[in-house]
Amino acid sequence: MIASEWLKLRSVASTYYAVGAAALMVVLGAAWSLYVGALADERGSVRAAAPEEGFLPLVQISLAVIGVLAITVEYGTGTIRPSLTAVPRRRALLLAKAAVVTATTAATGFIVIFTTYAVSHLVAGDRAVGYNAGSIADDLPSLLGSVLSVTVPALVGLGLGVVTRSTAAAIGSVVGLLFVLPGIAPYLPPPWNVRIGAWMLPNLVPQIAGDRISTRLEGVLPPAVAVAVLVGYAAVALAIAFVVFDRRDA
Repeated sequence: MIASEWLKLRSVASTYYAVGAAALMVVLGAAWSLYVGALADERGSVRAAAPEEGFLPLVQISLAVIGVLAITVEYGTGTIRPSLTAVPRRRALLLAKAAVVTATTAATGFIVIFTTYAVSHLVAGDRAVGYNAGSIADDLPSLLGSVLSVTVPALVGLGLGVVTRSTAAAIGSVVGLLFVLPGIAPYLPPPWNVRIGAWMLPNLVPQIAGDRISTRLEGVLPPAVAVAVLVGYAAVALAIAFVVFDRRDA
């Protein structure tokens, strides 16, 4: 079953486009490092977002598309019916899809994020001080949190794809979770802007890494809780998807 789902994912051209879009992070990260390095030479020092942080949304939305299309392509082409005929145990079928999406997006995210980190340090050299100065040991929690943060939207996309049966609706919902709701949270009255904002998807990675600035804010989550909340997004989406997929006609 896993092999069958892996074959389906590989047979869709959009999978390669999504992975290619995510891999652009490496190129953009190198260009950003050159730019920041030039500013550091000119000004003596500079602080800016590390490329593996600044371009993380590109990877998140690109890999979320893989999760969405893993199911909506079958609904769109009608191949979901033969799939259910071959595997009548619907929960097992969805579990296989989730496993393949998890493995694919986690591996892609790991390679892209860690390659971007290595390339940016190589390009910036000593000039990395002030914008991406930590050693790999210091930055590892943030990097691993970033890998988790690109896997979760893919699983959320898979769950939303099952519920909506629509590529546009599922991708639009993921975009809302990644960009729209976090953009609204700061405009809520205090202290709810910080308390609710701390639970938003884009704000969880800094908390996983124990970001010193974030930890001074009221309502910030401890690293373990931030990990649990991040995983919870995927768990809730998939739980709803399992119920809907098991009860609804194809």
